[in-house]
Amino acid sequence: MKITLINLTLACVAATFLSGCGNSESGLGKLFSKSSNDAGPDEFAILPTKPLELPEDLASLPEPDVGGPNLVDPKPEHDAVAAMGGRPDRLESDKIHSGEGALLAAATRFGTSANIRGVLAAEDEKFREKNGPKLLERWLGTDTYLSRYEAQTLEARRELGRMRRIGARTPTAPPPDDE
Repeated sequence: MKITLINLTLACVAATFLSGCGNSESGLGKLFSKSSNDAGPDEFAILPTKPLELPEDLASLPEPDVGGPNLVDPKPEHDAVAAMGGRPDRLESDKIHSGEGALLAAATRFGTSANIRGVLAAEDEKFREKNGPKLLERWLGTDTYLSRYEAQTLEARRELGRMRRIGARTPTAPPPDDE
């Protein structure tokens, strides 16, 4: 009798855990479903704002800019630069300031393309048109992103081994397995 009760309890526990693996529209399976189109709350849409401030002279306020930035909107990049002792106002201008010339020269030493984002977007669109999902993949609704870009993926361990074999220094990488 004891063994039957233990077996029954274990079967119930196993069934409960396995029910969470389903891909049903209700229950735990919904949490793991990529195709869930639940229009629930977006926790990333809630942004903390700074407290409102009343200016000393209301007549000196600029004209309202519909859709433009608000004085109390958070600016995380500016806050990070200020926290590290930088000058956040420099993020707003395209001017190259003193002290940035050496960094810019080092970053552009092999040449640059001013419209690199547009060029890459056009090349990627052409690649995706040429290597789109197969008919069965479309019907099943499977994600083909990883399989399509697999040839362009850098294998980190293999590349680390290659760099070490040619004598390149890899100080931030983990030590080799044989050490």
